[in-house]
Amino acid sequence: MNSSSSLLSILASVLALVLASCANKPATGADGKPIDSAGKPVNPFPPGTYDHFKAEPDYPKTMKVWKNEELLSTTNDSNSRIVISLPIQRGFLMRGEEVVIDYPVSSGVPSRPTPPGNYKILEKIVDKSSNSYGRVFDAEGNQVDGETPKDVPEGGKFVGASMNYWMRLTWDGVGHHIGPIPRSRRAASHACIRGPSAVMPTVYGKVKVGTPVSVEE
Repeated sequence: MNSSSSLLSILASVLALVLASCANKPATGADGKPIDSAGKPVNPFPPGTYDHFKAEPDYPKTMKVWKNEELLSTTNDSNSRIVISLPIQRGFLMRGEEVVIDYPVSSGVPSRPTPPGNYKILEKIVDKSSNSYGRVFDAEGNQVDGETPKDVPEGGKFVGASMNYWMRLTWDGVGHHIGPIPRSRRAASHACIRGPSAVMPTVYGKVKVGTPVSVEE
């Protein structure tokens, strides 16, 4: 084989490798992320992994919860901590730098914002009701306008909002507990951090008085 034939053979091999590489490379959109033949985003990570969960189009607004079951089994009140992200309204049960549970939360409204900072759990109570906010009833037992004890009419009563699996962060009433989370995934509380009923008992059971809680803005 002469030198020209050898060169052509080498070039043909290189071209074949390039074409094969391009054929196997997934298509990408304008943002550089992979898309399918219809132009829809494709999650590039294996299903069930945390990377896959976070790469889903509806994250972080999803109401879904992600758990690392293997890590959860070895997480306890001596090695856990909690992180709350106010910008994305998500809570994280952590072991070291690893996420054990990623779950939706609802923090304080702008007029009563959840204060960012580093805290430690000051108190734990499974069955807890608010002393400040709830429902107001008149003397006949009919619910009336108002949400604080000062709104109770003569002969009426105040029923504090349920805050079960209460984990106190401040002595002026901020804590983490079970509470309703709007599907719009917005802040909706009176400064506390609400979590889903399906998750909070587990989180509660993995922490203790003194466990660090970081509320990040």
